[in-house]
Amino acid sequence: MNAPKKIRKARKRLFIGLISAACFVVCLLLALLWIIPYIGLDAIHPVAKWILGGLVIFLGGLVCCAYWGFFFNIVLKRHIPGAQRFRGLTVKLFLPLMVLLGKALGIDKKSILLSFISVNNELVLAEAGRYDPKDILLLMPHCLQCSTCDKRLTYDINNCARCGKCPIAGLLDLHDKYGVHLAVATGGTIARRIVVQLRPKLIIAVACQRDLASGIQDTYPLPVYGVLNERPHGPCLDTTVALDVVEESLHRFLKKDARSRPKGVAIGTGEAVRL
Repeated sequence: MNAPKKIRKARKRLFIGLISAACFVVCLLLALLWIIPYIGLDAIHPVAKWILGGLVIFLGGLVCCAYWGFFFNIVLKRHIPGAQRFRGLTVKLFLPLMVLLGKALGIDKKSILLSFISVNNELVLAEAGRYDPKDILLLMPHCLQCSTCDKRLTYDINNCARCGKCPIAGLLDLHDKYGVHLAVATGGTIARRIVVQLRPKLIIAVACQRDLASGIQDTYPLPVYGVLNERPHGPCLDTTVALDVVEESLHRFLKKDARSRPKGVAIGTGEAVRL
């Protein structure tokens, strides 16, 4: 087994362990919600404690059903009815709780976010279909641009001179080849504006683990497939990305006729975005 596969398995084990603990904590809190006032509820009405107990059991059952559905979705790597809702629970409920639990257990937040991104990608692969190029957005961070470059790419990526000093030229080649949308964002506000403007059905986003996790949360329920950038010079400076990984990600979501076009033939109506 190669190293990347080992890393993915390790990330999934961490994620499953933390989400199991998070589910247990939620169920425990729901149980306490019933047990603590159990004695005093008799003063209101004899059946009040049983009504509250039924509500707690119902909510606990929903959490457990969601957890097991989510668990089998991860393990089986197949689409399960309600998979999008499982992803929503992870994004909105379990991830913040997992970060808190990880902090209490001394687990590095970076490791938790990496495991979250890895599992999110598998859920997106399980639930997403195949799309036309115009429905896919490649969303890039501005730190991919060479720090000495004086071209303004955020509002018009076509300003790129394609000198080859940074990955933007290669990403523009992918845009030309497949016809997908391509945009560069300096932060969450610009990224959200781009998403609202283009209304894609799927985003392939490149960023660090913190920005990817934040972007996945911000854009839910829109599926985001995350690709980690590489930071040879540290965070937010002259970062890079493996173009073959980005292209492989495109192949996973593009319709067959869009993937089989010969190199250099532009297709679709995707834009190199102007804002």
